[in-house]
Order: sequence, then C-alpha cells, then structure tokens
Amino acid sequence: MTAAVSTRRPSRLRWRVVDIVVAAVLGVAAGLVFLAWNLGYQVPGSILEAALPGLQGLVNGVWLFAGVLGALIIRKPGAAIFTELVAAVVSALVGNQWGSFLTFEAGIVQGLGAELVFLAFLYRRWTLPVAVLAGAGAGLFGAVNDLFLWYPGSGPAFASIYLVSSVVSGAVIAGGLSWVLARALARTGALSRFAAGRESARV
Repeated sequence: MTAAVSTRRPSRLRWRVVDIVVAAVLGVAAGLVFLAWNLGYQVPGSILEAALPGLQGLVNGVWLFAGVLGALIIRKPGAAIFTELVAAVVSALVGNQWGSFLTFEAGIVQGLGAELVFLAFLYRRWTLPVAVLAGAGAGLFGAVNDLFLWYPGSGPAFASIYLVSSVVSGAVIAGGLSWVLARALARTGALSRFAAGRESARV
C-alpha cells in the first residue's frame, strides 16, 4: 500500500507528452486572442481611464486567462506559467506595442500569480472558487508589474484603483470564464485523456 501511494503521487504531477502538446496548443490559441485584444482593448480602456484613472485595469483579464485555463486542463505544476508564457511569446513574435522582452516578462509574472494559487492547494483543487482565486492572483501580480514598469510614480489612489480593477478583472474573466470554458471543453470529450475530462464525464 505504501509503495503504491509513493509511486502514484509523482506520476500524477509528472508531465506527459500529451500535456506539453495540449498546453502549447492552448497557449498558441490564447496568444491569438491576445493579438486581437492588443488592439481591441484601447477603446474600452480609454473610456474607463477617462471615467476614473486606474479603472482601465478592468480590461486586463483577457491577457490573464491563458495560465488559468492551461492549469485547469493540464493540472500539473508549471502549467499556468507555461501556457501564459506561450501565449505571450505568440503575441510578441507577431508584434505588439510593448516589445518582446516586456511581453515575455509579463507572461511569466502573470502566470506565476495564477500558479502560486494552484500550488497553495497542492494541485488538488480545481473548483470554481480556486479558479477565481488563481485569476485574481494573476491580476494582482500583473497589476503590480504594470505599476512598476508602466506607471512609475503613480499616486496611491491610482495604484489602489488599478490594483483592485485588475484583480476583479482577473477573477471574473481569467478565473470564472476560464473555469466555464474548461468545463465546456471537457463536455465535448476533447479532454478525455485528462483528469478534467474524466471528472466532467462522471458528473
């Protein structure tokens, strides 16, 4: 019994070839969404910023969903960082207004924010509340990163509003909507080789 448990736990967390392939595909697909949002965010972002400086953080959630979605499907250590980074690489290689290095850096930081939440639950809890917390974590890490790089010297009011807006956006879009999307994909049978797909089949 002890030997069986000791060998089962590492295999649950060990990456398979299919995990790498699917995580990469998810990252590329998310990167294409990022590319569209790199342009599409400007109108709503400008309106929100004009209404209340810092409120533009509400548009950030779209750039955060890759890591949460990847982790919910792959369920392995590093999945959130890997998927978010692949999406950032796609966005950077095609070209955006922020440059390659800062885009890569943002992807790592945002993915780390989600990753740490799943780690806190020992990669065993994949419920909606945990997904929402992971999205909020990505939003928090991403917002802090933005404040250092893009809004240096901003006042406490702006920083607070931007942080809260980003966390809310991350929780709702990257967290809640990614959980819904993962469940929808699982119901199609496309995730039958993953725990997420088998779990959905039992419901």
